[in-house]
Order: sequence, then structure tokens, then C-alpha cells
Amino acid sequence: MANIKVTQTGSPIRRTADQRATLIGLGLNKMHKTRELVDSPEVRGMIRKVQHMVKVEG
Repeated sequence: MANIKVTQTGSPIRRTADQRATLIGLGLNKMHKTRELVDSPEVRGMIRKVQHMVKVEG
């Protein structure tokens, strides 16, 4: 399975509770934190929900 690297670039301050929970679900809770996740439809959906606060590589 392929992996993708997700980095948080935006702050969750003044965001909705579900967007904050999505960031925590991705393992991101601080600025500039990076996680390597399995590229699955579930993870892609979570990334799409907070795409304005994350950067995705490869």
C-alpha cells in the first residue's frame, strides 16, 4: 500500500468542532506536525474535509 505525507499548515482556532476532530483523527494537533498515513479512501475523505489546513505530499 502507498503512503502519503500530511503536514498541518493551518490553525484549528476558530474552526468548527468537526474540523478539529478530523485533524485529531489524522494525528495532527499542532502546527507543522507531519504524519505518514496509508493512502485509503477514508484518509482521503478526512484530508478533503480539512484541505485548507493541510499540505499533502506524494
